[in-house]
This record gives sequence, C-alpha cells and structure tokens, in this order.
Amino acid sequence: MIDCKTLHSYCHQLLNVDAIADYCPNGLQVEGRAQLEKLMVGVTASEALIAEAEAWGACALLVHHGYFWRGEPEPLVGMKGARVRRLFKNDINLFAYHLPLDVHLELGNNACLVRDFSLQNVRQLKAGGTQGLLWLGELPEPQSAADFAAIVARKLNRQPLLLGDAGRRVRTVALCSGGAQDFIDQAREAGADLFVSGEVSERTTHTARETEISYLAAGHHATERGGVQALGQHLAERFSLQYRFVDIDNPV
Repeated sequence: MIDCKTLHSYCHQLLNVDAIADYCPNGLQVEGRAQLEKLMVGVTASEALIAEAEAWGACALLVHHGYFWRGEPEPLVGMKGARVRRLFKNDINLFAYHLPLDVHLELGNNACLVRDFSLQNVRQLKAGGTQGLLWLGELPEPQSAADFAAIVARKLNRQPLLLGDAGRRVRTVALCSGGAQDFIDQAREAGADLFVSGEVSERTTHTARETEISYLAAGHHATERGGVQALGQHLAERFSLQYRFVDIDNPV
C-alpha cells in the first residue's frame, strides 16, 4: 500500500515530467482515495476500462491516454463528464502519462518496441519539439520489409499495414509509437530504411512509394500497450501493489 501523493511524486521524478512539454497534464488527473493497494493499467481511460476498474475494486487507474487535452472543450459534460463522474463515484485515482511515457529509456512505449524488435545501436532523436521522441536502431541482420512486417505482426498481435516496397532490404529502423506518421521524412533523412508508427495518413502512402523508405502502420493502440504495462509492473513491484493490465480492444 502507498499514499497517492507519494506515488504521484515518485512517477513525476521517474519519468522526468517537468522536462517535457506536452499538450495534456501528466500525472494525477483525477484524485480519489488517499491509500492505494490495487492498481489497474490500460492504454486509454475509456468508460470500458473504468468499468473494469470499478468491478475489480481498483484504487487507481494508470493510463497513457488520459483527459484534458489542449484544445478540447473544457466543460465536464457528455462522454468526458460521464467518465469523470464514474471515477469520483468509485473514489478511483486517475494517473496519466503521455509523452513522458514515450521517451523513457527503459519503461517507455518506444523502449518496449525496441526490445520487441531486437534493435541494436539505438539512438533517440528530437521530433515534434520533444527530445528523444523518435528512435533509430539496427536489425541484427538485413531482411525484407515484408519479413520485418511479419515480426511486428507477431510481436504486437496485430497485422500492420505495409506501405512502400515490400521487398526493400531493411537494416535501419526508425520508430515512434502512436500517431507519428508525419515523422516519416525525418526518419528517412536520419537514414532509416523503414519507419514504424501507429497510424497512417493518405499522404504517408505517397511518401513511402516515392522515396527510399517503407512504412508500417502497426496500430496506435497496439504500439502503446507496452509502456503502461512496464510502468505498472515497476510500480507494483516497488510498492507491493496488486496489479492488473486490461487490454480494451481497439483496432486503430
């Protein structure tokens, strides 16, 4: 068991939150009970995940996608209001970590993908104004883009969309989880043969077809399951918390 404020302070320092400019608040977004013993983890603080937390008797939810994004309507009405009311009703704390959980060297989403794909000689680049958001590494042996796509499908349990030359020999791979498809030009300029992210835009197709880089859209949700699980397991072990990860299916 741990005090809510103690856990918040620990995560704040562990993820170096103050050093990262983000477009949502990172940390404790909704305050519930003071003492925590059961931690539920998921990608997004959806109503379905909150319902799972309620049924399990969770003291806190830890997610990658929380609330209060820059530019969204501020009133707590409609879908957002219903979610927040349910958290308050059940006295559940909501912790959310966005970009800090993408760039972290060990617990982040991209760090988890690096391990999944066995990348070597890894380095982090600045992208979108955030230091360390774009990752670049090398495969142990060159292989075709199609063969690497098969590895991604197996590791993430989701068939990715491969754009560009499926037969291109791939050695250097860039990656950034989530909706980072517009980093494709920066990935190519950094020397990547292939770029992996979560989502895809119409324009991404033409970049992959007309320049020397292939692209894998591996799923926003699928590429961001790793970080919250790694952080949740770390917190559970350090503070003797009961821990449970719930994967709310999302095809995007």
